Amino acid sequence: MYFLERVMAVPRLPEKLRRLEELSKNLWWSWNYRAQQMFKYMDPEMWYQERRSPIRLLRRISQTRLYELSEDKPFIEMYESVVGEFDEYMGGKDTWMDREHPDRKEQCIAYFCAEYGFHESFPIYSGGLGILAGDHLKTASDMGLNFVAVGLLYRNGYFEQRIDESGWQQNIYHSYEFEDFPVVPAQDDSGDEIFVNIDFPGRKVWAKIWKTAVGRTSLYLLDTDIPQNEPEDRNITATLYGGDRETRIKQEILLGIGGVRALRMLNYSPNVWHMNEGHAAFLSLERIRELVQKNSIDLSTASMIVKSGNVFTTHTPVPAGNDTFSLEIIDKYFRDFWSTIRAERDEFINLGIERLPGGGQQYSMTVLALRLSALANGVSKLHGRVSRNLWNHIYPDLPAVEVPISHVTNGVHIWTWLNPNLVKLLDRYLPVGWHEKVYDPEIWEAVDKIPEEEIWKLHMSLKSRARNFLQGRLKRQRMRLGETIEDLMEVEEALPEDVLTIGFARRFATYKRATLIFKDINRLKSIITNSERPVQFVFAGKAHPADDPGKELIRKLYEISRTPEFKSRIIIVENYDMNIARHLVSGVDVCSIRQEDLMKLVEPVVRRLV
Repeated sequence: MYFLERVMAVPRLPEKLRRLEELSKNLWWSWNYRAQQMFKYMDPEMWYQERRSPIRLLRRISQTRLYELSEDKPFIEMYESVVGEFDEYMGGKDTWMDREHPDRKEQCIAYFCAEYGFHESFPIYSGGLGILAGDHLKTASDMGLNFVAVGLLYRNGYFEQRIDESGWQQNIYHSYEFEDFPVVPAQDDSGDEIFVNIDFPGRKVWAKIWKTAVGRTSLYLLDTDIPQNEPEDRNITATLYGGDRETRIKQEILLGIGGVRALRMLNYSPNVWHMNEGHAAFLSLERIRELVQKNSIDLSTASMIVKSGNVFTTHTPVPAGNDTFSLEIIDKYFRDFWSTIRAERDEFINLGIERLPGGGQQYSMTVLALRLSALANGVSKLHGRVSRNLWNHIYPDLPAVEVPISHVTNGVHIWTWLNPNLVKLLDRYLPVGWHEKVYDPEIWEAVDKIPEEEIWKLHMSLKSRARNFLQGRLKRQRMRLGETIEDLMEVEEALPEDVLTIGFARRFATYKRATLIFKDINRLKSIITNSERPVQFVFAGKAHPADDPGKELIRKLYEISRTPEFKSRIIIVENYDMNIARHLVSGVDVCSIRQEDLMKLVEPVVRRLV
């Protein structure tokens, strides 16, 4: 009875504040500082308790407090200002697309990715791939692109990381209520919820389609945890990157094939299909099936048509980071599919086959994506070159330099990552309207006019803020482990502000080489303890739940961080998320994270700091 009463006790918004719900369900707030301050004002303590989630705040705030806010003049002024800014943004007719390519506004781009990182309160991301995808959607919204995205909605999200007293990573999963997420059921013209189905061996699997508003752009997320499915299939979308190889292929079939079908049900006809990493490569097979069945054309012709509209971004520079499946599992899940595209088994398998140097073969999602994409790119100039060499074996007649993989250096959504206090400083010195022209190099020439002492003062202020935040995280971590008073007191001395601080916040996989700096331990000691130029390091990141070598890196790092020589100069903070990332980006002196190209946007400022 108590649970029922608690569920039914969701407060009702006063009429004066009725648009708070709309604001909370559009992720525009996640890059609008004034909107965040408005929600924080409502109940500062609850704002932090609920992980800075407006939706969770509105579901748990007291009815009495809402009535108070409806008569609070400063809050009403803030609320009306934010609503006005939101309406102006959503109705804007002077976007980059309006100015530069008005003739292409009707051309739609579809973007597929297995994860999206918008904010720490929406845990459907694991690291850099998702954060980049989230930044793509935010930037597409700012630019006014005709852009739609597809992903999966995970009931258990990605895991919460705890590091135990031995330094070993513990994986904690939560079951989330979607009412706490910025999602609403997608509906047809009659107001009915929309479901899509795909064929699995011996059965159909259904997925509910949810919609997330990201400014002006829309993200559609597929969810199999619905009554129409058997328990096994309800778990397909349980966890991001969870389960065994069968779970992975089910997720990728759902994302690629189910995603195309979802967009068709929603009446989208994209001109360009962008696969952000190989997880979504099966979308090409569904597009081929559509053409073969509707237009009665052969596989070769359909493949060429599909290829002409596909773009593929590869992210991982080592073979182990690219998804592959055995031919047995491909046979199991696609035995009835190749006939729908009028293909023999070998014709179908050859679309994604990767023949290995030792004579083995496997079905590679990256190979499938490369063979069926007109354009493919790495995520930096160096990564493009590495990728051309890595995949040269599937283009045996071409020298590596001619392998059709280019590069587009990763960018970021500047308003998500640029600290508001730095924005205020830039507002005073950069030309009026610079917010709309961050891509213009001439805008940034004015940075040279900012007095050095102002830059340094702000930098040290942000560094102090980051230090307090990291000390708080570290202290809670040690308290949870039951450490001594002496250990807790040590935290107060950690990360002195007059020491060069380097942050490393990336996923812990062996190829990312997080522990490379410990290869020459004596040299590292001399650098850290240099009396004139001392250095300290902050590490944060998760290893994949099934990646024991990655977990071993964390354990080794933790062990080193607790030795007398390094305990005050090397720290590891558990449960990396976007909140930690923002503090490191704005507050440490040097930061190596997946979004390292953020610094290129403010390179003139950084150059003056170093």
